[in-house]
Amino acid sequence: MKILRKLWAIYGILVFFLLWLVLFPFYYLAFLVFPRPWVRYIIWFSHHVYTRLYFGLTLVRFKIEGLQNIDTSKSYIIVSNHLTALDFMINARAYPSVYKFLAKNELIKVPVFGFIVRKLCVLVDRSSASSRSSSMKYLHRTLTEGYSVFIYPEGTRNRSADPLLPFHKGAFRIAIESQKPIAIQTLVGVKNIANPGSGLDLWPGTVRIIWSKPIETAGLTMADVEALSERVRGVILENLGK
Repeated sequence: MKILRKLWAIYGILVFFLLWLVLFPFYYLAFLVFPRPWVRYIIWFSHHVYTRLYFGLTLVRFKIEGLQNIDTSKSYIIVSNHLTALDFMINARAYPSVYKFLAKNELIKVPVFGFIVRKLCVLVDRSSASSRSSSMKYLHRTLTEGYSVFIYPEGTRNRSADPLLPFHKGAFRIAIESQKPIAIQTLVGVKNIANPGSGLDLWPGTVRIIWSKPIETAGLTMADVEALSERVRGVILENLGK
């Protein structure tokens, strides 16, 4: 079975890159021709067409709960637990509108994919204080343009035996600074299709995604960051225990 899962994972990687290679010329042309406001449509295509193609070809299905909790006319700080390399596509497929990921600057070095990341994500450059400040200004400008922003509060994939890694506080500081509500997404059963502890691993199956009721941050201050973080963590832990 392990050999079959590794072979399916290799197939999944080939599908991922072949789809990008086929679509890249269209992305490149769109970025050259489309005006800046149309980037939203490119993101929508990536989130709702590309992901459907990929998961359809790899036989991964979705059971999405709580969509009634998400108001697509609002912008949110979106958070989720993080386990596998597939999560960023699962997150996007499960959200009914569009958002920009908060991504590490290092991702732009990935061939082909890095170009798309540069155009469609909010990049964080921690190399210097001025770079961090510039990144945060761009992030806040993205929110004022009406986008939601997606952040993994764990900071990295959870390969431990614990249901969640400790949370970084950045997502909650940003939510309070911007006074944007926090939309909470919980991925349940991802290990059935891609086990982070098994290296190269993928298998057909169903992922359950739960959208909890968003938490408002209006009126909160930086003194509330820790309590807000713990509250969100408690919601995700409760969903994982269901």
